[in-house]
Amino acid sequence: MATPKYKTSKSKAASRKAANMKLAAPTLSPCQTCGNLVPSHQVCPKCGYYNGKQVIEKDAE
Repeated sequence: MATPKYKTSKSKAASRKAANMKLAAPTLSPCQTCGNLVPSHQVCPKCGYYNGKQVIEKDAE
């Protein structure tokens, strides 16, 4: 098995590890009822609907 000839610096190792730890932006999809952008598998905060059914009672504003 090959062995490294020189020690890998802390900054080189840290930058290699940091390249794989990027956060991805959440995928947003439009609500079926009101069209508001909502994360997948979550109740719409604007209208209170989830999967075409009303889950949370919202007041008429």
